[in-house]
Amino acid sequence: MTEDIKMVLDMTKESMEKALAHLEDTLAHIRAGKADPRMLDAVTVEYYGNETPLNQVSNINTPDARTIKIQPWEKNMIDAIEKAILYANLGVNPSNNGEAIIINIPPLTEERRKELVKQAKNEGENAKISIRNARKDAIDQFRQMKKDGLSEDMEKDAEEETQNLTTDYTAKVDEMIKKKEEDIMTL
Repeated sequence: MTEDIKMVLDMTKESMEKALAHLEDTLAHIRAGKADPRMLDAVTVEYYGNETPLNQVSNINTPDARTIKIQPWEKNMIDAIEKAILYANLGVNPSNNGEAIIINIPPLTEERRKELVKQAKNEGENAKISIRNARKDAIDQFRQMKKDGLSEDMEKDAEEETQNLTTDYTAKVDEMIKKKEEDIMTL
């Protein structure tokens, strides 16, 4: 296998890994009715004039399956954090007891669960599209290499290797979506 083919395969694999990582990140933000500190990853709060991620100005933990507790490092940050969570429009109502902010995660209705499953499947389909696009780009590069003198056997082997990568990564996407669907539908 030539260096050029190996380089294209490595780039293809890297693109597919990025699609998986993006899917994992996106699925983490789809609320499954359980408390998950990652749902607050997108929340930023103004801290000494800078927008700062919430997890850099407080400790975030889950004392139980339906509660998130946010303990600010500075008590004067409580109101700003509470406003930032409301502004992030996560569908939760934070309450503060003067020491910490508590978020109770309400149980999801059956209808809402089905909507979330649909959203997760849609995100999975987007990831599969990214994976197939990476495959298409690689195959286009192999065909160009063939025009530039690569043997037909080497081109076919490289295309087959690319298809194997595509199949593996598509299966990983399916597994992630299945796991998320079970997580959402479990009461």
